[in-house]
Amino acid sequence: MAGAERVGVYPGTFDPITLGHADIIRRGAKLVDRLILGVTTNPSKNPMFTPDERIAMVEREVTSLGIDNVDVVGFNALLMKFAEAQGASVIVRGLRAVADFEYEYQMAGMNQQLNAGIETVFLMADVGLQPIASKLVKEIAIFGGDISKFVSPAVRDDVEARIAQTGRKGDY
Repeated sequence: MAGAERVGVYPGTFDPITLGHADIIRRGAKLVDRLILGVTTNPSKNPMFTPDERIAMVEREVTSLGIDNVDVVGFNALLMKFAEAQGASVIVRGLRAVADFEYEYQMAGMNQQLNAGIETVFLMADVGLQPIASKLVKEIAIFGGDISKFVSPAVRDDVEARIAQTGRKGDY
């Protein structure tokens, strides 16, 4: 298989896409010939944005990063089935903390049982970006906090516009 294109998949809900995600995208894109950002649905995460809105947001952010070997694809399927359909040989996952590792390690083991030909690669989050989580970004924004340290200006504007529609929470 010499000369075959090495395809990676970086899956996530990206609700919203954060600076931490952007860091993993930049670094993951260097490891493969083509990196597919699989924007998935996960209703249990209480999404702020629709799948189509998230796909558009991620596409805009990738364009602003200036990385040309990254594609954005929405999916609502088993990750390994999606990865197989994309011709991927690698799943890229970002790790922030020990709690992430425990979950991701278990997930990688299950995925290996489903398809041992697709390897999971873990990238540690940049130290300055480790605490960032989409769930916390949304929570801070909903209660009127400043999220500009965690997301790009365009994503901050998207989140603030959505909260203007749905309403802030809290007494202050």
